[in-house]
Amino acid sequence: MTINYFYAHNVHNIQSRATMNERFIIKTAGPNEAEFADEICREMEASAKARGTGIARRSVDYVRSKMSKGDAFVALERDQLRIAGFCYIEMWGHGRYIANSGLLIFPEFRGYGIGRSLKEYAFEQSRERFPDAKLFGLTTSSAVMHINSELGYRPVVYADLTDDEEFWKGCTSCVNYQTLESKQRKNCFCTAMLYDPNRKSRQQLQTAVPGTKSQDAETVDHLGDLVNAISN
Repeated sequence: MTINYFYAHNVHNIQSRATMNERFIIKTAGPNEAEFADEICREMEASAKARGTGIARRSVDYVRSKMSKGDAFVALERDQLRIAGFCYIEMWGHGRYIANSGLLIFPEFRGYGIGRSLKEYAFEQSRERFPDAKLFGLTTSSAVMHINSELGYRPVVYADLTDDEEFWKGCTSCVNYQTLESKQRKNCFCTAMLYDPNRKSRQQLQTAVPGTKSQDAETVDHLGDLVNAISN
């Protein structure tokens, strides 16, 4: 059974439109959550090995820094305040590009919809803090692609992402980095997805002229079908 849940952001409770088990709290991380950094980093590496896919490694100090700055989000098991999920914000190109990265759900807490809840919360917080920025991500997860698509992201080529060298340096710890470099950063195993706040939504495109669809609207439909096909 599902019931209405809320996000806890600092000391404020924000009612969500979604539903999930009341067992968890979704919140912006702070210094109090820094104790989970080591556990998070170990699980990131273990999850990558289990999936057999590459992942950019992050140090414990890096995760702690994100938490202390309010640039990370966590899901906590409500009764015992155990860490259940995690993701964080990265800023590139002087704030013109924002990535919600490192989505992680601990194995014992999978199946409760925490991944979707964290992604939605991170997206809402990013849009509130950086309303003019483009949000992007690289992922091999079909589930993440599906959630991103519902949030308004669309598949793009790598050239549409930030050209900030610091971002691409983050890929050096991925096991697939040599593949990325051999292809001159044009593509790799990850799918690139982008949310552009200046791009018209599917609904706006389809209702611009009643009863018709523009070429852009048909492209949006095609991309949505592509993501759905990947995730099924």
